[in-house]
Amino acid sequence: MSELILIVDDERHYRELIKINLETEGYTTLEAENGEQLLQLLEKQQPDLILLDVLMPNMDGLAACDLIRQFSNVPIIFLTALSNEIDRVKGLNLGADDYISKPFSAQELIARVKAVLRRSASTNQVIPSQYFVHGDLKIDFTRAEVWKNNKPISLSSTEYKLLIQFANNIDEIITGEKLLVAVWGVHYREEKEILWVSIARLRQKLEDNTQNPVHIVTKPGQGYIMPALDETGQ
Repeated sequence: MSELILIVDDERHYRELIKINLETEGYTTLEAENGEQLLQLLEKQQPDLILLDVLMPNMDGLAACDLIRQFSNVPIIFLTALSNEIDRVKGLNLGADDYISKPFSAQELIARVKAVLRRSASTNQVIPSQYFVHGDLKIDFTRAEVWKNNKPISLSSTEYKLLIQFANNIDEIITGEKLLVAVWGVHYREEKEILWVSIARLRQKLEDNTQNPVHIVTKPGQGYIMPALDETGQ
């Protein structure tokens, strides 16, 4: 069964262009003109991915993404003509998995769609060792669930895969480039902005004090590390 992708854009020609390219690759598509239609469709449909334009009337993409993240971790890629770094970061901070700047090529669109869907699917893969514990943090690999102080934490598929990189490389420094390639793919090795925002979002969910993290620690000029803890969790 092909993945269902929901295209949300107020410009009809963009929706048609995206629809043709996606269906040529074997995907099934749905369309919405704005954020309100998007939310109405989500009451009836469960897409595997949402392509969400930022600048739309009535309810823009940022507001729609914020609402969606209150009840769903469906992967979201922003479609944006905005070139301002602040706007891109705001979108990622709201929980988007990626963004594509307009105008974009069919090759870039398909590559990013495949990358995000691949990350989403990987969260359902079973790992032989079921549990991983790091201080007050616990990961159940077989269920792709994360707990902090025995309370469940909601992570996007990208955030979960990023966390798994640290869990699988405990007490080892991982470079930013290695994380980008492992989680997002080889075409993202220069997308440092996505990594910075994703690390920040992950820390907000995992750390008691983001200014003094214990689960994901920055090593200036080197990368990031999940340091080994002793039996007391220190």
